[in-house]
Amino acid sequence: MLEKLGIEFAARVFARGLALLTVGVLLAGCGTVGARQAVPLGLENSAQVSGMQAETIRFWGDELPPNTASYRAKRAAQLTRSRSDFRGGGRRPVTHSLALSGGGPLGAFGAGVLSGWTAAGTRPKFDVVTGVSAGALSAPFAFLGPKYDHALRHVFTESHTNNIAVLTPLKGLLGGTSMSSNAPLAKLIAHYVTPGFLAEVAAEHRKGRRLLIGTTNLDAQRPVIWDMGEIATSGRPGSVELFRNVLLASAAIPAAFPPSFIKVTADGYSFEEMHVDGGTTRSVFLAPTQLTLSATDSALGVKPIRRFYVIVNGYVSPQYDDVKSRTLDIAGRAVSTLLKNQGVGDLYRLYAFCKRNGIDYNLAYIPGDVQDTSTAPFDPVFMTKLFDVGYRMARQGYPWQKEPPGL
Repeated sequence: MLEKLGIEFAARVFARGLALLTVGVLLAGCGTVGARQAVPLGLENSAQVSGMQAETIRFWGDELPPNTASYRAKRAAQLTRSRSDFRGGGRRPVTHSLALSGGGPLGAFGAGVLSGWTAAGTRPKFDVVTGVSAGALSAPFAFLGPKYDHALRHVFTESHTNNIAVLTPLKGLLGGTSMSSNAPLAKLIAHYVTPGFLAEVAAEHRKGRRLLIGTTNLDAQRPVIWDMGEIATSGRPGSVELFRNVLLASAAIPAAFPPSFIKVTADGYSFEEMHVDGGTTRSVFLAPTQLTLSATDSALGVKPIRRFYVIVNGYVSPQYDDVKSRTLDIAGRAVSTLLKNQGVGDLYRLYAFCKRNGIDYNLAYIPGDVQDTSTAPFDPVFMTKLFDVGYRMARQGYPWQKEPPGL
């Protein structure tokens, strides 16, 4: 989501002209930055979300959580209760995992793949679903299954820029947290994420399935993985709001969208963490790469056949474009190139993880010959085109790639 939408917003803000910039400079002394009590250095590992202290709802995405053993045991018990094939005496159970990358409006591709997969009659029930940024908005629907395909289509083919954000460049110039408001996106998330929606997520979580969303703790410069099923099953009064806030945080493009502030407690005091787009640290993920599944198999008492699918809502091959000799165009092109190659690096990280743990690796991404014809950050015409591309690919039986590009 960082790659396209952030650059588009920067260009539109610049287009406001020197007059607005001059006003901002002259009045900058009048701007105020909202006070925030950040978590002090040394307490970041002990900070717990206020009101959720009893639940294991999140962990750092770049290391194994300290409660890995108990986490494994809990999930093993849930799977054994809910699935007969995990009780032994028959064929090896098969598990399916899905990771959805960021990509902003390009998330329409992944939505189309999921819907076409349903139409083909071959879409599995995913045991684990992860999402970042635009993928985070799709992940809960993918987790709950084909009955939410209509929601995927609605979000990614009928939304336009005004349904996602409202530009507030003057506020951003005068000490605000971003150049736009994501209030429309928050409203869209709230429309779908209701107490009933959380109840559905909780029911599946109790069966041993997992829905994981990635954000970036900007203070710590580290990825955070949120177990959304743990939030849903907590029964705490603020669980719905937190669930929504995590999704909003995962899609919060730094500077373009305001960050999400998560209230936490540490050492008996209250603080606020700043969380932004998960793609800042990981464009796509499955689990901390240090994880080895042999210990999980021991807890389960069986070694499942594991299949992993990753859908990249973006291009992985170089796309030629005649870059204009202007500052923002040059900077934008450089940033998009950097982020694209960072994303490819994440695919290699996932591939190495799968190889080490004996997981079947399957990859899909937007074909390089599909031209970006969008005329706005969120262009329903182009997004519908992308949705249809993904739908046709999956409906016809997509030949999943078995290696990351360029291996």
